Amino acid sequence: MTIDTAIEPEIALHPLDDPVRSSLRGAHRRFATWTGRIARYHPDVARFVGHPPVLDERDWLDLGTVLGPGGSTGLRGEGHVLPAGWTVLREFASVQLDGSAMRTAHDPDLVRLTAADVPEILGLIARTEPGPFAPRTVEMGTYLGIRVRGRLVAMAGERMHPTGWTEISAVCTDAEFRGRGYASRLVRAVGALVMQRGELPFLHAVAHNHTAISLYETLGFTLRKRSKVTLVQAPG
Repeated sequence: MTIDTAIEPEIALHPLDDPVRSSLRGAHRRFATWTGRIARYHPDVARFVGHPPVLDERDWLDLGTVLGPGGSTGLRGEGHVLPAGWTVLREFASVQLDGSAMRTAHDPDLVRLTAADVPEILGLIARTEPGPFAPRTVEMGTYLGIRVRGRLVAMAGERMHPTGWTEISAVCTDAEFRGRGYASRLVRAVGALVMQRGELPFLHAVAHNHTAISLYETLGFTLRKRSKVTLVQAPG
């Protein structure tokens, strides 16, 4: 794959309007591969692909190169015009929440998760389905967990890292342990780590996940942006 670190001149975007490419230009540069204006994380770290707001003919060719035949990814934004051979697999609405006013709290009873915990983390992710998590996602930032009798039952951590911000992600609790306030503790603790570095927390949620959004709002998150994600598949 061609690696191109030359970044195109564009209208300046807020880091949260282009979180993937902002992360891969900065704090997550070590995970990045660039092909023209298209950027991707190493697939063992995250499946995210960053792209300009409007893709031109060259961008679509580069995206196809990045994904490979039949590969798929989610495109943010509206109005994408797919070239011949590309397919829309599905679309869904999402929200981006600003945590700059959230109420944070360090929690010394939480455990810091490492690469040694990945098999257990992946098991928890499979049971709770908070979103994608790859074998090396834990390298994107700090992940905290709650163990009950040695078993990992809840977790949250840091994912994308656009300039000045850190995304809180993988917030999940095993079904039998819900209702104990674990998610709130974890989000507040991760937020405290983010703010301690002089950065601001944010997060994404599927728009129809009203339960999670309500929880985040009680912690001080506010709606920043509504958007659409279009899952597209490259020609086979």
